[in-house]
Amino acid sequence: MSKVSTAAKRLVLGKPFRSDKLGHTLLPKRIALPVFASDAMSSVAYAPEEIFLVLSVAGISALAFTPWIGLAVCVVMAVVVASYRQNVHAYPSGGGDYEVATTNLGPAAGLTVGSALLVDYVLTVAVSISAAASNIGSAVPFVATHKVLFAVVAIVFITSINLRGIRESGTAFAIPTYAFMGGMVLMLAWGLLRVYVLGDDIHAESANFDLKAEDSHLYGIAFAFLVARAFSSGCAALTGVEAISNGVPAFEKPKSRNAATTLLLLGVIGITLLMGIIVLAQKIGIKYALDPDTQLIGAPEGYQQKTLIAQLAEAVFSGFPAGFFFITTVTALILVLAANTAFNGFPVLGSVLAQDRYLPRQLHTRGDRLAFSNGILFLSGAAIAFVVVFGAEVTKLIQLYIVGVFVSFTLSQTGMVRHWTRLLSAETDPEQRRRMHRSRVVNGVGLGMTGTVLVIVLVTKFAAGAWIAIVAMVAIFVLMRMIRKHYDTVARELENEEWDGVLPSRTHSIVLVSKLHMPTLRALAYARATRPDTLEAVTVNVDEADTRALVRQWEASDVSVPLKVVESPYREVTKPVLDYVKRVRRDSPRDVVTVFIPEYVVGHWWEQVLHNQSALRLKSRLLFQPGVMVTSVPWQLRSSEKARREVLGNAPGASRRGYEPPAGK
Repeated sequence: MSKVSTAAKRLVLGKPFRSDKLGHTLLPKRIALPVFASDAMSSVAYAPEEIFLVLSVAGISALAFTPWIGLAVCVVMAVVVASYRQNVHAYPSGGGDYEVATTNLGPAAGLTVGSALLVDYVLTVAVSISAAASNIGSAVPFVATHKVLFAVVAIVFITSINLRGIRESGTAFAIPTYAFMGGMVLMLAWGLLRVYVLGDDIHAESANFDLKAEDSHLYGIAFAFLVARAFSSGCAALTGVEAISNGVPAFEKPKSRNAATTLLLLGVIGITLLMGIIVLAQKIGIKYALDPDTQLIGAPEGYQQKTLIAQLAEAVFSGFPAGFFFITTVTALILVLAANTAFNGFPVLGSVLAQDRYLPRQLHTRGDRLAFSNGILFLSGAAIAFVVVFGAEVTKLIQLYIVGVFVSFTLSQTGMVRHWTRLLSAETDPEQRRRMHRSRVVNGVGLGMTGTVLVIVLVTKFAAGAWIAIVAMVAIFVLMRMIRKHYDTVARELENEEWDGVLPSRTHSIVLVSKLHMPTLRALAYARATRPDTLEAVTVNVDEADTRALVRQWEASDVSVPLKVVESPYREVTKPVLDYVKRVRRDSPRDVVTVFIPEYVVGHWWEQVLHNQSALRLKSRLLFQPGVMVTSVPWQLRSSEKARREVLGNAPGASRRGYEPPAGK
């Protein structure tokens, strides 16, 4: 690697960590909260907004249901948090829902959970970043008109931070996360104090607008469907809860207790903020429409609808613009950083799945900074694709959202109920049995809640776009099954077949020749040193004059190895060599054929384009031939000397072995 690329890598990632430094990357609770809970906390910035959007279809009267829908969402959140506190104690290894489902319900259920969570993590990044673009767009018009560009840049930025390591990214994200929590609590407390204690008459900028219903004749089943859809959109506030159960290994000891405490903090903060926003937004008369141009009656010409949080901040901090800009800024930051939850959950889950041979093994490998770099890069690429395809529109993306997380919630709680039932069948201690019965009840209630929400989400969101997420889950499920089947097939092939131990009767060595120069002479010398039974040089006749000149030069030299000319009527090199090697193998099937290929070692990437192309093609084809060994014989060009000195000088223990770099290095 050149000095420029090495310097660029170090600038982005920092100095690499040794494997034995993994313990130093573990997180205390104060850092783990912003790392793993930022998604769940930040969803209060767009979950209430989506409830208002859905109910706006039925007009102003439907907004009376917002507190009740919010309360229902909070009840589900409380039950899910309580249920997952059981999970982190029972399964602290980091497999999370995937491990729970696999252990208690079987591999198919575990793989279903894994595929659902992988899709949900990608959508978490896409939705959070798109929501951040909308919030910043409320204060900065340029971002409002270039949301896709902003979202892509933000994803790239978060990717680079996470590649530096989980602890470093957590430290960088802690301040904005705590600033968001503090700012929201201050805004809600001051706003509710002004309304209910001081009696101030606070109105949002949209309070005087009328809301035209797209369908004012909804009643019965149709209206119930609308309320259910608003509830399912509000349940986006629950996303991110499962990330803590996947990230238990990243916590400092005692891991399970610290993870459970972080879950409790997440639940308390999330419920407080969600209900506070909904109650205050309804009290100050916020109108939020899916299509403000046609639904908001009384809005001025060219009215740009601000986000719900922005309207709240503007009304509460009226006469104090700094408060409005602070809330808008920290909300945008937390929405950007909320994607960090997925950047910590997806790579860990990908690593677990790779360890179980359901994903490529490269996802199980840690990078220079002990982060799962390949998983981080894959997640960012997939999220960017969703952002671009859906134009960074939260309303479109959220229809795909939360299906996966509630699939995992439901299967996980089913697995936990079976887990406690299995333990109860063998436990005799009365105190332990009471504890297990209590835990099973908690997970049973969680199963009922999450299963009900999953059905509501599927019914209300399927046609609106959730089918895309379901198709993606099915595709990933099938792909992971195919990857596992491939790995199992290879394992059986390598382990079950017994080697007979019979050595080849003879070795037939072939040195490929293009010219009689130093690389060729070195390849001949090395081939002769292996003491083959037969040694010959082979050249391909692609140019009659050049071939005749080579033969004359060969005969005039003191090289004792015979040179054989292989004809090539169509001026190819690869196929004539392959045909000749096959002919040698056919004539002597018990012989092993070793092909020696002289190859240049270059110092610049562009030199590789100018050299070794024929050698690369030959090697790639010869490797598929049974009974054929391919040996590259390197010849270092002068341009490679600088790179060689850098490698030797930077190698561990170089000075101990007596290597001294040249002066000036």
